[in-house]
Amino acid sequence: MPEGDTIHYAAMQIRGVLAGCVPESILTPNPRHQLDRWPQRLAGRALRAADPHGKHLFLRFEGGLTLHSHLRMTGSWRVARAGAPTRRSRGRAWLVLGAGEWEVIEFDGPVLELMSDARARRDPRFTSLGQDILGESFDEQRFLARLRADAPTRAVGDALLEQRTVAGIGNVWKAESCFAAAVSPWRALAHVGDDEALALVRFCRERMAVSAREGWSARPREVYGRAGRACTRCGGSIRQRGQGENNRLTFWCPGCQR
Repeated sequence: MPEGDTIHYAAMQIRGVLAGCVPESILTPNPRHQLDRWPQRLAGRALRAADPHGKHLFLRFEGGLTLHSHLRMTGSWRVARAGAPTRRSRGRAWLVLGAGEWEVIEFDGPVLELMSDARARRDPRFTSLGQDILGESFDEQRFLARLRADAPTRAVGDALLEQRTVAGIGNVWKAESCFAAAVSPWRALAHVGDDEALALVRFCRERMAVSAREGWSARPREVYGRAGRACTRCGGSIRQRGQGENNRLTFWCPGCQR
């Protein structure tokens, strides 16, 4: 699933070609949205802002309309030259916004919806979210309060994926932050100190900010996807196992993460 850094990177790219501009064309190739009349409803409206929050992206248009996106496991935003080949087939596009020689394309978006600004402000899916891990400001005490409200027996790796506690951390950053802090993702929250919990989010804020500027290739790869390979810190074997209700794979080094 695309994580917060991916969404911030997409928002930056979209702003670069559409901020303050009226899209020259609006296409909804996927049959799912052909009856929603988005081209007619958005016609003549400039993009006011592209606001990420955690794994959500909000494209805010003039006239009080917001396009909300959540990519889940399959979706992707791309900015490409008009008509140029893309990694994914253009037949998989759900939305194409034309901006001169550029196109903003959303592929395979399981959650893509146009709503009023008022609805976006009161929707419980958004109001219940924790702070954006990449927000300009981050209240560490507020984060700790939400973390401590979780079940004390819950594994810290699973708890970091709880978007109501902090928004934007996914499987990659969960694994890499636990490795960086030498904390086992299997350790119960009751046995994770406040200093350790803050070390996890501080690592994410620092390193995800780099990835949000430079793209996916800037992500660390110390443990994620390296099961069976040697740990770069202690030489032990990196392991993987499903974690939490959704059985999401987690990666860790039993030798140096306690």
